[in-house]
Amino acid sequence: MNVNAKPEPQPQPLNRPKPPGKLKHYLTAAFILILVWGSAVQSKADWGKLIKGAPNMLELLKEMFPPNWGYFDNIVAAMLETIRMALIGTTFGAILAVPVALLCASNLSRTAWIYQPFRFVLNLVRTIPDLLLAAIFVAVFGLGPLPGMLALSIFSFGLIGKLTYEALETIDHGPLEAMTSVGASSGQRIIFGVIPQIQAHFMSYVLYTFEINVRAAAVLGLVGAGGIGHYYEVTLGFFEYDKTCMIILFTLAVVLIIDYLSTKLRERLL
Repeated sequence: MNVNAKPEPQPQPLNRPKPPGKLKHYLTAAFILILVWGSAVQSKADWGKLIKGAPNMLELLKEMFPPNWGYFDNIVAAMLETIRMALIGTTFGAILAVPVALLCASNLSRTAWIYQPFRFVLNLVRTIPDLLLAAIFVAVFGLGPLPGMLALSIFSFGLIGKLTYEALETIDHGPLEAMTSVGASSGQRIIFGVIPQIQAHFMSYVLYTFEINVRAAAVLGLVGAGGIGHYYEVTLGFFEYDKTCMIILFTLAVVLIIDYLSTKLRERLL
């Protein structure tokens, strides 16, 4: 037996972290409930009226079914016009968004006096609802698809510009620094260093905006901006709910098809 042997160190007890307390979750849930209750009180929400009106809603649904399938031929042209409005509005908005997004990116503009005003413009554009834009353009240009296309162009400009400049601020600066070191101009840096990194995301944003615009264009006709929305207004005004149901089902089918195709394209791009 070795009397000079050092005793083996005893293992220290592990300091296990304490489980997080549940007080934060309880306070969050209480805050949300108070917020919902306060909003209901201030907006004068009446659950009694909702319950009382439920039979009327069921009666309306009964009048909508079965749909008037013979009305399909009347709305095909209007639906195609709606899709064209969304396509043109998205294209023009995307073209306008590219230079503005480049000016909004703080890592490209570098100067707050440049990117802050352009960010303010994008914020201002996104504040105005597309229906209000369509109503303003109808008052200026008259009835038809032109006001709808202009409204969707401005809406697309604000949305795509916002998403694009946020993506621009996350790009890798390595290629840009390498191009700068060999004397590349600002235009060459953007074309060969910035666009290749952002083009897949940009196309994804354009497709996503096109999906939204198809849905939005379907109701712009309610303010006289053309498209399938005009038939919503007519059929609802004459209480022809079976025809309205036909329009809703047709719009739903078109939106689902476009959503599916857009999703597949975005998967290939990204």
